[in-house]
Amino acid sequence: MNSKKRQTVIIVGAGPVGLVTASLLVEQGIPVTLVEACEELPHDLRASTFHPPTLDMLERFGVVGEMIEQGLICPTWQFRDRKEGVVATFDLSFLESDTDHPYRLQCEQWRLGELLYARLKANPLATLRFNTRAVAARQSSLGVELDLKTETGNSETIDAGFLIGADGISSVVRKAMEVNFDGFTIPEIFLTISTTFDFRQAMPDIANIAYLSDPEQWFVLIRTARVWRALFPVDSTLTDEDVASPLRAQQLLQGVLPHQQHYEITHQTGYRVHERVASNYVQGRILIAGDAAHVNNPLGGMGLNGGIHDAFNLSGTLVEVIGGAPLDHLERYSRQRRQVALDVVQQTTLRNRAILDARDPHARRAYYDDLREIAADPVRHRNYMMRTSMIQSLRDAEKIA
Repeated sequence: MNSKKRQTVIIVGAGPVGLVTASLLVEQGIPVTLVEACEELPHDLRASTFHPPTLDMLERFGVVGEMIEQGLICPTWQFRDRKEGVVATFDLSFLESDTDHPYRLQCEQWRLGELLYARLKANPLATLRFNTRAVAARQSSLGVELDLKTETGNSETIDAGFLIGADGISSVVRKAMEVNFDGFTIPEIFLTISTTFDFRQAMPDIANIAYLSDPEQWFVLIRTARVWRALFPVDSTLTDEDVASPLRAQQLLQGVLPHQQHYEITHQTGYRVHERVASNYVQGRILIAGDAAHVNNPLGGMGLNGGIHDAFNLSGTLVEVIGGAPLDHLERYSRQRRQVALDVVQQTTLRNRAILDARDPHARRAYYDDLREIAADPVRHRNYMMRTSMIQSLRDAEKIA
């Protein structure tokens, strides 16, 4: 492999993490081949929350204004008790001195994908290959090879200087690295339902993002620009047909708020949720990011954001290596971002689930009292916003050598 080819990168996965990574690399003059198994850009509806520092990062692409036009600004969010109402409301305006975007933005992740894809298509350094499946990967001291299955069913091998896996929980790239992906699977299926019904009719004090705790059936309500999205845990022994049935969705929504008419449902999907972190994000010239490196429950909106933060850290570090830094400099990316996944993302999302799912009344009251005390204390309130918005994790990661 010649020296010019060693400065090229293959990325597997055209979700937000892969597209952000590709955009950052071509911006620095590095040729990228982006490989995606789907026939077109994925329109995944799971994630829709963008945190303040993520929006700050994305400003460099000139897409945040369009995301805001297509989305919904949410300056506050709540923990609520299903029967008692508001437990605590948290205000992101406490972060006005720390970010240009002191709010969460509700905007489906595929909308960011389309904006970045349009920019990449116009860049001659980006080669975009859809309907092409990554099969296996390997590396040498000089570069990497990726085996592909093309849209015509033919086999092909491409090579480059580096390979990045942004190909999700079943990552082919991570498997090629032969690293552990330790953790566990949450014992419920998470069912998300989108409805045009406006829950403010029944709960006028509800924030656009609300976590509703209940020992029998907790749930989450998130408002987007067009619909409300409800997330419920359901029995993992249910069949896929039962989870996906319109009757199941109606039963759950009627349980939230009895309604004389059927709820108009625009989308529903069920999926299993995992809490796992790879034992290393780097092996030689192969790297992983996003769900290929770490997965968590969605309670707090940290998966998508953490993956985008991975992309910025990874790209910056890789640019330095391509520019002449030693190869093992990439390990710093793994140390920094893996620590965030373990200490911040996993712990925060697990605590959110524990609050929502607490059965013991004394434990529930202790959680509620703590949340109220945090909300009432300006110093604690701001510190809590720093952590849950992921600003603090970015600052802490930079201190890891």
